[in-house]
Amino acid sequence: MPKLLEGRTALVTGSTSGIGLAIALAFAREGAKVMLNGFGTPEAISAARAELAGIQGGETPYSAADLSRAEGVRAMCAEAEAALGRVDILVNNAGIQFVSPVEEFPEEKWDAILAINLSSNFHATKAVLPGMRARGWGRIVNVASAHGLVASPFKAAYVAAKHGVVGLTKTVAIEVARSPITCNAICPGFVRTPLAEAQVAPLAKKHGVTEEAALTDYLLEKQPSKRWVEVEEVAGMAVYLCGPNSGAVNGAALSIDGGWTAS
Repeated sequence: MPKLLEGRTALVTGSTSGIGLAIALAFAREGAKVMLNGFGTPEAISAARAELAGIQGGETPYSAADLSRAEGVRAMCAEAEAALGRVDILVNNAGIQFVSPVEEFPEEKWDAILAINLSSNFHATKAVLPGMRARGWGRIVNVASAHGLVASPFKAAYVAAKHGVVGLTKTVAIEVARSPITCNAICPGFVRTPLAEAQVAPLAKKHGVTEEAALTDYLLEKQPSKRWVEVEEVAGMAVYLCGPNSGAVNGAALSIDGGWTAS
């Protein structure tokens, strides 16, 4: 049975752990050659590269580019084109978070979140889109969030950035609509990652409840399924959006949030 992404190349940002790494691994299993990007300890990055290399064969390309700077994003895209030969698929996944009331929100945190969570998507898309147009095929997947569709308190920069990602996705989709290129956003709810799971124990202690109750009643309060979204589920959606049967899906903001935005 042929692999869905056989012969394709992909650049996945923020892919040394969590959602991004799951997407990179899923792409590789479906035949794509993938380049990683992201921060982490040297040991964690080496482990991610080795895991991916075990699937796709050969050394895994990696960029340590700082996505808070436009020139860093452009350099990463150039590295990807040099390492992979071209970029067929771009997944904009890199993101950071900070929680604070608006009136106390540090301006430097606002600037950093907007730069990494939103502006990097623009700069990367701008960099790879000409090549996609020239080759007559491309897929751009922006990992937004349920917070790209609805708001929560104390997350002003994150919510603003993710709403911006959804708007950027729609604009790019309209501009490429007459070509075999698509641009879509995935909007996950609370996803099981080490960073997210680390929030459970402090919540349990704070509220004097069990960790199970802390998860369902506090952390996943807005998620009707009362379970984590798994990284493999998000990755599966990304594979579909880049596969052969998704050409008519363009400009969509696809929820994968256990019913959060349905209520």
